[in-house]
Amino acid sequence: MKRNLSLWLGIILVLAILAVWAVSFVFMPYPPNEMNMSQRFLKPDVSSEHILGTDNFGRDILSRIMYGSRNVLLVGVGSVTLGAAVGIILGASAAMYRRFLSPVIMRLMDGLMAFPGILLALMLVTVIGRGIKGSVIAIGIFMVPVFSRLVYSMVLDAENLLYIKAAKSYGSSNMLIFKRHYIPAMLPRLITQYSSSIGSAVMIETSLSFLGLGIQPPFASWGMMLSESRQFFLVHPYLAVAPGIAIIITILGFNLIGDGLNDRLIHRRSGNE
Repeated sequence: MKRNLSLWLGIILVLAILAVWAVSFVFMPYPPNEMNMSQRFLKPDVSSEHILGTDNFGRDILSRIMYGSRNVLLVGVGSVTLGAAVGIILGASAAMYRRFLSPVIMRLMDGLMAFPGILLALMLVTVIGRGIKGSVIAIGIFMVPVFSRLVYSMVLDAENLLYIKAAKSYGSSNMLIFKRHYIPAMLPRLITQYSSSIGSAVMIETSLSFLGLGIQPPFASWGMMLSESRQFFLVHPYLAVAPGIAIIITILGFNLIGDGLNDRLIHRRSGNE
């Protein structure tokens, strides 16, 4: 029951964010970047035209939250997908060709893992460039060693299994063995890691945008909205509430899904074995 609660609560939270993301392509109350200086700092009011209020430029906060969901999810999902694809290839190559590739690839991964996530992302985005593309690449590079080390360890653990030895004895190529045997065995852990990593990627992206190094204007970002609300927070605290809640729901949702999948897929699999 506890495992189901974590998984289903995470699914509900993520579906709520995905619903906001989907609706933003069909309807938004106002253009997200439309300024109206005569309507600055309107407080949230369900009965008014601006349900979540307006910011210091008179922009509708609800519209910016909806538009920001596009950019945040794009960076979060895109960077993890990029990091997972590259990491799986590097980890599998290092494990299957340990004599030649393992020392080089795994020492490089160890070097990347030595840097804290936000620090590495700051360094990379400074070199690559700000914006959505730079954030996706920078966070994706941070995700590479996470997946490469995971795949490397799982391949080494599985190579002593009888069906892996039998496939090698029949002369099957490493690529065929990896495709038919390793990937199905690793899939539960990869799915769990993928879900949890999206939450981490969203947190890093919002941190970069908060510092002015992530998504740049005119694109909206929840981290940027938090940054813009700092100087008005004591007088107008509602400016930070909506983007803060959106960030918490997104990160918590993906982490709960990862935790629930870990219990259902990995622990149940281990119990069956």
